[in-house]
Amino acid sequence: MEILTIENKLREYQEDRKKLFTTSSFQTHSVVLLHILSKIDKNIPVFFINTGFHFPETLTYRDQIVGEFGLNLKVVQSVMPRVMQKNTDGNFLFSTDPDFCCHINKVEPMEPILQEYDVWINGVRADQSEVRKEFKIEQTAKYGCLRFHPILDWDKRMIYQYIKQHQIPRHPLEQFGYRSIGCEPCTRRPDLEWEERQGRWFGMNKTECGLNTELVTK
Repeated sequence: MEILTIENKLREYQEDRKKLFTTSSFQTHSVVLLHILSKIDKNIPVFFINTGFHFPETLTYRDQIVGEFGLNLKVVQSVMPRVMQKNTDGNFLFSTDPDFCCHINKVEPMEPILQEYDVWINGVRADQSEVRKEFKIEQTAKYGCLRFHPILDWDKRMIYQYIKQHQIPRHPLEQFGYRSIGCEPCTRRPDLEWEERQGRWFGMNKTECGLNTELVTK
């Protein structure tokens, strides 16, 4: 979608008295949507799901972007302390059951938000994965919340052209070859020939954290 079309769609939601929010993992490619939204309405809440396993650089970058864009940041996290997120052998769930780990740390904290708001502005792109390729611009989430995917048809070239044009700072780990950054234990620096998200959950037969599988109606 073009930026003017995104703005018009958001205004349409607001005129219908819809409560809007967005989420962000604060990676380089995901802050493009935050920049666009900051130019339209800085009051839209930006939820960051703090799993407790993020790279320190991600938290630093988050705070930098929030300050520069003037975002309305809200941080949520699991009610289960990290020390309890282990199996019976004492191993962290991210290494033994990554799907359950993501469910605890990402999906469950999002569910109360979906019950409170009407529209989830989500920055997924169709070129990121086979799962996301099947998404539509508007799609129903759980609890009757509507997912709005305004940059679904953008590609990597468009993302980085926008970043260059608006001189948006990049995630500090990008200079070391990281192109998709999630939790530190489950993120690997990809080889040059890998696709953008192949460094996530490497060797775990997993490509999504649950936000885009459990919290969407297909």
